[in-house]
Amino acid sequence: MLYIVATPIGNLGDLTPRAREALESVEVIACEDTRRTWGLLSACGIPRPEMISYRQGNEERAGERIIAALKSGRSVVLCSDGGYPGISDPGYRLVREVIAAGLPLQVLPGASAVDVALVASGLPTASYTFKGFPPRKPGPLRRFFADDADLPHTMVCFESPFRVGQCLAAALEALGDREAAVCIELTKQFERIERGYLTDLAARFDGVHVKGEVTLVIAGNNLKFSRSNSD
Repeated sequence: MLYIVATPIGNLGDLTPRAREALESVEVIACEDTRRTWGLLSACGIPRPEMISYRQGNEERAGERIIAALKSGRSVVLCSDGGYPGISDPGYRLVREVIAAGLPLQVLPGASAVDVALVASGLPTASYTFKGFPPRKPGPLRRFFADDADLPHTMVCFESPFRVGQCLAAALEALGDREAAVCIELTKQFERIERGYLTDLAARFDGVHVKGEVTLVIAGNNLKFSRSNSD
């Protein structure tokens, strides 16, 4: 059995009982960074089983080892450094391989930076698009937002702590002045959520190197959440 386990995004108290049980009982853990996952296991008092690094760049080779382990009857946990594996990482490829091989799998729900940021933003949640990490170069970065400029649903993406201001400025240029939220270090001791319009947020984070992981939430194309409507 492959157990797809969501791990805490910051607060270890968010490790669910089902996730703990799986981590304690399986024979193999496939994870993004073995050092990070070993740190989680140590903090929770869970003995270390065999660990396989499954990450961008080695997923084909590591995937073969994991499929072989599953076919031999061994139980495997797939997890990432935080949140769900398969969300903005190559975990979905392993899931497809497991399905194609006719092997059983089970998802154990838990923490998600996307969900936490979306709910904390105060923006509409009925429909949204998660877009992963935006590109670094200015042209592709602007198109990353412009492609969704006319869509009414909320947008969620991750960003490097070193490029938050640049990303917000590109969003402002492509989307106009909409409500947004910059969510930093979610569920951790120094959690911080900055809400406002893109004009204000882009100025606030211009040239600022944020400490910690960042999730951005931006309103869709809706006059209720644009600066022009609020004036």
